Amino acid sequence: MRVLVIGSGAREHALCVALQSDPAVTALACAPGNAGTAVIAAPFALDATDPVAVAALAVEWQADLVVVGPEVPLVAGAADAVRDAGIACFGPSAQAAQLEGSKAFAKHVMTAAGVPTARSWAVGGSGELHTVLAESGAPYVVKDDGLAAGKGVLVTTDHDAALAHGQAVLDAGHSVLVEEFLDGPEVSLFALTDGTTVVPLLPAQDAKRRDDGDGGPNTGGMGAYAPLPWAPAGLVAEVLVTVLQPTVDEMRRRGEPFSGLLYAGLALTSAGVRVVEFNARFGDPETQVVLPLLETPLAGLLHAAATGTLAEQPPLRWRDGAAVTVVVASEGYPERPRLGDPVTGADGEGVLHAGTAVGPDGLVHSAGGRVLSVTAVGEDLAAARQTVYERLASVRLAGAHWRTDIALAAVEGRITV
Repeated sequence: MRVLVIGSGAREHALCVALQSDPAVTALACAPGNAGTAVIAAPFALDATDPVAVAALAVEWQADLVVVGPEVPLVAGAADAVRDAGIACFGPSAQAAQLEGSKAFAKHVMTAAGVPTARSWAVGGSGELHTVLAESGAPYVVKDDGLAAGKGVLVTTDHDAALAHGQAVLDAGHSVLVEEFLDGPEVSLFALTDGTTVVPLLPAQDAKRRDDGDGGPNTGGMGAYAPLPWAPAGLVAEVLVTVLQPTVDEMRRRGEPFSGLLYAGLALTSAGVRVVEFNARFGDPETQVVLPLLETPLAGLLHAAATGTLAEQPPLRWRDGAAVTVVVASEGYPERPRLGDPVTGADGEGVLHAGTAVGPDGLVHSAGGRVLSVTAVGEDLAAARQTVYERLASVRLAGAHWRTDIALAAVEGRITV
């Protein structure tokens, strides 16, 4: 099977690593890729946000399967264009990807499907924003209704800050969604689906805030770990029945079937499981810890989801142990990341590239805010944590920063439901 991965982050590097080890994969490419993916997958220059260009590359390279990593190409219609060219594609249609592309659309789907989620208010103007914030009360949860790379959400008890964030979203020409605050720990649960059958993967938890102790601004994710030793028994089965399957069934009922990766961001609240948001693709950095624990070959699973044959696949196999990943970010991330600095130690075991590129000098340089995801697998979370931070010691990037407490609360038993 010839597999083309679309994207350039650590998620795509993790996908390439998993696909490379699959005996069914005879050729692997990643476009546009990064300095790390180029070592194991053929690189191609590509504007991943251009569906026509994505489909043209798939045809030219004679791909048997295209795996679209990021959300922006999916919302733009990359999967539609690839399928129109007669090639199997793992990823939802542009219509179905609105589950991530529009939080208001996702709320409509959840309401129709009976999926438990937070109360919400759609806001289209400044006056309405004042009224809704007064009604919702603190803590305030203010979201950009569109795509914001994980950084469009503000959770705060400060009314003025909530108002300023909402106004900034409105000034950018976007709608605002205000939600009730959900207590309890958050969980990321991925599920493969072909539009009918739904196969959940291992739950994970990511760290969205930039600084230790969940301080600082929201980011695209500063680290993650899996599995979750504190998760209630039966959580995955419960979410499959109450969230994932009803959502997939509702999308099919609407004539907008969702196939690909359905990512449920969940809060385990005092009132039960609630959906915080849906994403339409593998999450980053959670993919970096879920895939290393998956023993079932990945290519066959993705192809089955893309071709409507997921029900024919045997049950998933998982390796024992745990995985932890820590994101190395460039100076100034997330507000104004500094680019172009040389990176050393980026070729070690478990190092996945995100924002990197090979410079004219032949060396690896930073090319994004999140530069690397350093990952380790161990017999338990404590062992994986120890190994990942030992690996981080060999990375050199001027001004780099990373969190030192990824998975620490779980190891110390400080997370409760």
